[in-house]
Amino acid sequence: MTFRKRVYSTLEFSSIGRRGLSLYINVGLVTVIVLNSLAIILHTVPELAQHPLYNSLFQDFEIFSVFIFTIEYFLRIWSCPENPRYKGGWRGRLRYLFSFWGIIDFLAIFPFYFTLFSSEFGIIRILRVFRLFRLFRVTRYAHALKLIRDVIVEHKEELLLCFSFIIFTLLISSSVMYYLEHSVQPERFKSIPATLWWGVITMTTTGYGDMYPVTAAGKFFGGIVLIAGIALFALPTGIIASGFIEQIRRPKRNKGIRCPHCNEWIDAQTLKHIHKSEKED
Repeated sequence: MTFRKRVYSTLEFSSIGRRGLSLYINVGLVTVIVLNSLAIILHTVPELAQHPLYNSLFQDFEIFSVFIFTIEYFLRIWSCPENPRYKGGWRGRLRYLFSFWGIIDFLAIFPFYFTLFSSEFGIIRILRVFRLFRLFRVTRYAHALKLIRDVIVEHKEELLLCFSFIIFTLLISSSVMYYLEHSVQPERFKSIPATLWWGVITMTTTGYGDMYPVTAAGKFFGGIVLIAGIALFALPTGIIASGFIEQIRRPKRNKGIRCPHCNEWIDAQTLKHIHKSEKED
């Protein structure tokens, strides 16, 4: 095994039961990510941000975190050609840079370096939000979050169909409610885009009370929309729940694993053939 492949295998930790240096490094990275996200949240507390000791501690930890993330980022760029999806030298590395995880890793360190060369407070405040992207990197290591991701990817067509129907129903119901209530409440239901807020809080059964129908027709139609919203939002919930159960039961049923490179499922028969070929070699 080459040094580059060893670095790639260490960084690309999977939940297939790997131990040793890869486990310790990735647990350490997750710890830094979680503590860094916690520090970002606590830094917004005025009492802590204005305290000289805590403010200095937050800044030092930010520098330490960015240093760790920068080293990891460049190591991933250097070792990514070991992944079959990113083979091809600089072309493979370029594909990794614009991949989902490549962009997340970049956004985790970009705000810090950009603020070193910019003093415009408005841009700095916006870029500080991107530091929270570091928390998304935990999904790379958390098996439960990977299961949810696999469920969404596997059932994306059904989920897209459900959400498209929800948006369609939201537009229709808000348009009808606008024509029913506009003449009575022109200051609240002043346009269809403004009435969309009523549609959202009604279909999600939130009901803030800032917009509600007062006419008999509006109340009757609002009740229909409210009941329909409960049924509509139960559809994607059921799809995700059933898919999640299926993903949990699949390893027990097939006793297979996921490929650490392409994330495709390898069933027991294929895995047995791979082990047999390795022994023969």
